[in-house]
Amino acid sequence: MFVDKAKIYVKGGDGGDGLVAFRREKYVPEGGPAGGDGGKGGDVIFRVDEGLRTLMDFRYQRHFKAERGEKGRNKSQHGANAENMIVRIPPGTVIIDDDTQEVLADLTRHGQQVVVARGGRGGRGNIRFATPNNPAPELAEHGEEGEERWIVLELKVMADVGLVGFPSVGKSTLLSVVSAAKPKIGAYHFTTITPNLGVVDVGEGRSFVMADLPGLIEGAHEGVGLGHEFLRHVERTRLIIHVVDMAGSEGRDPFEDWLKINDEVKLYNADLENRPQIVAANKMDMPEAEENLERFTAQIREVRPDLEILPISSLTRQGVQELMYKAADMLDQIPEAPAIEEVTELSERKIYKLEKTDDNSFTIRRENETFIVESPKIERMMKRMQLNTHDAILKLARTLRHMGVDDELRNRGAKDGTLVRIGDFEFEFVEGSSYYY
Repeated sequence: MFVDKAKIYVKGGDGGDGLVAFRREKYVPEGGPAGGDGGKGGDVIFRVDEGLRTLMDFRYQRHFKAERGEKGRNKSQHGANAENMIVRIPPGTVIIDDDTQEVLADLTRHGQQVVVARGGRGGRGNIRFATPNNPAPELAEHGEEGEERWIVLELKVMADVGLVGFPSVGKSTLLSVVSAAKPKIGAYHFTTITPNLGVVDVGEGRSFVMADLPGLIEGAHEGVGLGHEFLRHVERTRLIIHVVDMAGSEGRDPFEDWLKINDEVKLYNADLENRPQIVAANKMDMPEAEENLERFTAQIREVRPDLEILPISSLTRQGVQELMYKAADMLDQIPEAPAIEEVTELSERKIYKLEKTDDNSFTIRRENETFIVESPKIERMMKRMQLNTHDAILKLARTLRHMGVDDELRNRGAKDGTLVRIGDFEFEFVEGSSYYY
């Protein structure tokens, strides 16, 4: 089954907690603190594997969580960092943040990778908090939480040549004739509902990948028919072979068909208008095809005098070899790189850069008899600190005093025993001593 779009949840591993520990060795008097730091959580990394051609794996597994780092150990030993989680994706995958719709990465080459969710840093052990004034601190930190987000994966088929055209013009038959691919072929519209890939060997060591893309109809750029499910894949191709039913077997005019399909492609992505193109005038074995070809050629020359028009018949294989040779010759003149802007690891570093901020701002509001303090800096600190020791409470009290929270609480009318809440942590304010319980 071909799957070209998936929505998944990713989460980096949490950092390991720091440890409170002390040396207790016979010949080491006053050994001091010996609690190590926690290990870093694992990153979730998407890596391109050229052996994959679909997002089928993400249909059954939608949650990816990296392991958390190990806790710090005694004897000043650092907890082990967690292994990164490597998720394999096919080339041509676009990674989009579901909340912001920002493109995080556009990966096209084998081995390319991007970090989509960073693991959290490990918490510091009490050895990090030792000072001359407090040589034996009972203070440690929790590990930082890993990043988490919902992302959307969109696969755009990586093919050198894309076959476009109305339904039932012979695209699948053409692909089956020139390659070993076996697309579904039938005398009804939308026989092909997913892209089919085939490798075309033109001899002399030259070959290219051709994609039979689902049929277009008018309004496809707005989602009519297969709509964007088709048009997404055209963006990757370096050359477009526009297959036209020159016999008009369904009562349509070949030139009108060509105009409508080109308009749909252009309305979806204006850059595709200038993509190199060959017109494959198909079904030349049928009556009236020759007459229609003459009229079609004259009309095309008024609009695109430089456009290549090659008469073929996928059924009898008339002109098919010449079409493949022409496509190979044009591909030799077209740059290998896809005509898209890739999001590289440089911008990935920009996206995930950890910015240090000294924002000491806070707000205080009152609910009944409780004062609620809101401050990103304090809330982050309380989330990291292991607030189950006397030293940790003292550190919090000093931070609040230095930031001016104490003075502001007094100005707002806080008295001895007044309840103060920060996040999920609630305590009593003690007038005069700035001490919290």
